[in-house]
Amino acid sequence: EKGYETGEHAPGLKLGGCGAYKAAHHIIKTHAKVWHSYNNTWRREQRGMVGISLTSGWGEPVDPHSQTDRDAAERYIQFHLGWFANPIYRGDYPEVMKNYVGRKSAQQGLGTSRLPTFSVQEKTYIKGTSDFLGIGHFTTRYVLQKNFPFLQVSSYHTDHDLAELVDPNWPAPGPKWLYSVPWGFRRLLNFIKTQYGNPLIYVTENGVSETVQCPQLCDEGRIQYLKGYINEILKALNDGVNVRGYTAWSLLDKFEWNKGFSERFGLYHIDFKNKNKPRYPKASVDYYKKIISANGFPNPREVMS
Repeated sequence: EKGYETGEHAPGLKLGGCGAYKAAHHIIKTHAKVWHSYNNTWRREQRGMVGISLTSGWGEPVDPHSQTDRDAAERYIQFHLGWFANPIYRGDYPEVMKNYVGRKSAQQGLGTSRLPTFSVQEKTYIKGTSDFLGIGHFTTRYVLQKNFPFLQVSSYHTDHDLAELVDPNWPAPGPKWLYSVPWGFRRLLNFIKTQYGNPLIYVTENGVSETVQCPQLCDEGRIQYLKGYINEILKALNDGVNVRGYTAWSLLDKFEWNKGFSERFGLYHIDFKNKNKPRYPKASVDYYKKIISANGFPNPREVMS
């Protein structure tokens, strides 16, 4: 979406309303081809697994008693996670995506939907091409219905007719977009369990960057973030969600898209101005060491149901 819709990321194409959908369509078909290639050629010998890693926030209805808000929150998830997961686990794009993009394309006078379609053969070929689901998750939004007026300039962002809100009381230890809302992760994991047949899940990305630039002792926000989110994964495990592993994002400070080296997600601080790039453990390192050495929280009182 940022590479082919807004042009914010490489390759910098501004193909509003269609570029992101086309790019995703090719990603999904390519993923399936790679899975089948491994399945037919290497699986018997290597006994490995091939999956896909998808990043998604959680969308919570502003008013849980409002059907329109609940529907909007459902669209939020389907236009993010379901966009890729639904074809792979259920054989086609989510119905709500097909309906909304199709209707808005027709309003524009287009003969076909801006959302590409899979042939019957492609649907069969794609469905089931994941031995595990990798999940990247960072934050949550409240969601409500918002009808965008008819626009000649189409956009992925206006196709789903919703608005996103945040609670100002949510901690924001890092960048402005990343609020710490641990309970959203448990809900996302349970959504995956229900929607996609409780697949094997590996958490491939989960973490926060800090806004204060210092080497060691000032990432208490990251410690609280890790504590909260890992706790919610434990609750999801107790719910019966099939989570097999967790990866904190990330081990080291690194190049972060268009933010460069200014946004630091690492457990280890890197001095990028020094030619030797020395690394310094942040306070979260010691905390995370204790969690992984115990394969859980060393102190049972830290776990709250």
